Formats: sequence, structure tokens, C-alpha cells
Amino acid sequence: MLLAIDCGNTNTVFSIWDGEAFIGTWRTSTEWQRTADQYYVWLSTLMKFQNVDVEITDVIVSSTVPRVVFNLRVFADRYFNTRPIVVGKSDCLLPVDVRVDAGTAVGPDRLVNTVAGYDLFGGDLIMVDFGTATTFDVVDNDGAYIGGVISPGVNLSLEALHNAAAALPHVDITKPQAVIGTNTIACMQSGVFWGYVGLVREICARIKAERARDMRVISTGGLAPLFQQSEALFDHYIDDLTMHGLTVIHRYNKENN
Repeated sequence: MLLAIDCGNTNTVFSIWDGEAFIGTWRTSTEWQRTADQYYVWLSTLMKFQNVDVEITDVIVSSTVPRVVFNLRVFADRYFNTRPIVVGKSDCLLPVDVRVDAGTAVGPDRLVNTVAGYDLFGGDLIMVDFGTATTFDVVDNDGAYIGGVISPGVNLSLEALHNAAAALPHVDITKPQAVIGTNTIACMQSGVFWGYVGLVREICARIKAERARDMRVISTGGLAPLFQQSEALFDHYIDDLTMHGLTVIHRYNKENN
């Protein structure tokens, strides 16, 4: 039984993989102060509540917040008697190459998404992840990660508008009924929604032109379906893309260590 942990800037997701399917998934806010004991009490309580009675034998972690990794290591060692695989560390093997400028540290979430995308769809991909940041990751025809684009996340942009302009309220992102807003909330929603539709379409078009080849666009992240249902921006949407990538990396390390 594998416990896969995806720690992002905003939320941390724990999923249990039995070798064929995820049998439980739980989400919590990312807090670097959270101790190993707190993680265990929280997770074991939810597992018991959902009648998930399994013995976890392996743990893999992808974290964009370096400060949480130590306590997650202690958590895995203390309660499951296992040393976790941490994506991005030197002892974690990847089934794909990383071809970027020397000295560049690529976020582990971007590497995991690359692995997942290549495993599911092959090469020549643009992976769009709607997280705290909206990231575009380019996968070569042989599965290698070759770079990408980072832009502010949708909710981050809305929060910045609210915080920087006293007269602008906090609003939730949704598809507006018209481009021209007739009230403040509608104006903000239109600006963010159609602005991101344009951002995704233009960046993907420029990546394809720069690569001079057709490329499939794969999306993930909570807001991806919102944009997909209104505009044909993506070829595929995968909800658990990062978790799938973690299972692939775990299997690869087991087979090659």
C-alpha cells in the first residue's frame, strides 16, 4: 500500500494507492508548522471514519514547500516505518530526462506532471496546471521536461485585485454571462475569466509555433473544468494527474533500486 502525498502551496493531498486504484483521498491546508504527530492523528481519523483499514508500506512525497518535507519524513518513519521517496531529491530516480539550464531547480510538481502526462499520452505535450500559480510545462517527444511558463494563479489574481484596490470586493471565479459586465463583480469575473482563456490560448499557440509541431494540451487543477466547458482549450482534463505521476515514479524507483 502506497501513501502518495502532494504538498502544494495552498493544499496538501494524501492518497492511498493499492496497486490498481486510489482507495482513499484526503485534503488539508498546507502548514509548515504541522508536526508528524498531527499529520498522523488527522489522517488516521479520516481513514477510520471512511473504513479504510490498510497497512501502508511505502510513502512518496512531492512538495513545493520545502519546509514541510522534514515533518513528512518523520511522519513516514515514525508511523509507517518507511523512508519516503521525495521527488526532486538526488536519490529519487525519474523515468524521464530534465533538459533545462544548468543549475535550474524545477518544481517537483512540474516533474511529476511531466511523468504522468508522458505515461498516459506519450510525448509532445503541454501540461497546464491551475494551482496557486498557473503553470505550463512542455514535454518533448521522448518524455523529457524541457521547460515551460509560470503565470499567477486565477485565485491569486482575484485576491490581488481585492487586496490592492479598496473598492473591489472578493469574488469567486465563474464564467460570466456576458463579456461586458454591468456591475463590479461581473466586471471582475469577466476580466479574470476571459483574461485566462486568452492567456491559455495564446501561450499554448506560441509554444506550438516555437516547437513547430502539433502538441496535445493536458489540463489539471481544480479550475480546469471551468475553462474547459466554455472553450475548447484542452485535449484532455485529468483530475488526479499528479497522484498518477507519483505512482509511476514510485514504481520506477522500486524497479531500479
